[in-house]
Amino acid sequence: MTGARVTCHIGVGANLGNPAVTVKQAVERLAILPDTTLSASSSLFRTAPVDAGGGDYVNAVARIETGLAPAALLASLQQIERDFGRERSFRNAPRTLDLDILLYGGQKLADADLTVPHPRMHERAFVLIPLLQLDPFIDIPGRGPAHAFAPGVAGQAIHKL
Repeated sequence: MTGARVTCHIGVGANLGNPAVTVKQAVERLAILPDTTLSASSSLFRTAPVDAGGGDYVNAVARIETGLAPAALLASLQQIERDFGRERSFRNAPRTLDLDILLYGGQKLADADLTVPHPRMHERAFVLIPLLQLDPFIDIPGRGPAHAFAPGVAGQAIHKL
């Protein structure tokens, strides 16, 4: 644990089983992580897969305040994914649950296990729309205001549930 709390945004998505229920339950699990508080979660959105197969996804973004260091937060998210039956059989495989650290405060991080901000978040309506719902004026470190990328994802179908 780092001691000081950091505002983080977590992407939550699923397209196997009952994805809407899974996403809601996963957000609830974020609220009980050690040294972490769930401060907000977006609406649920249905989207077609992007660079992946399978059925439509249900996606959301959660905002947490956490004292967990980035590596500890990542390990906790991966444990939640495993608890929901996540298998990593191949890249972009359909998933019971996908949890991504989108933003870790205003930090930029890059190592073999974690890149923050999430490298493709500004290209995905299923990330940008729920993120902007939570904070319309949020910046993506190293890229600028998130809302500036909205026109670039306008062609991606997304439906609020």
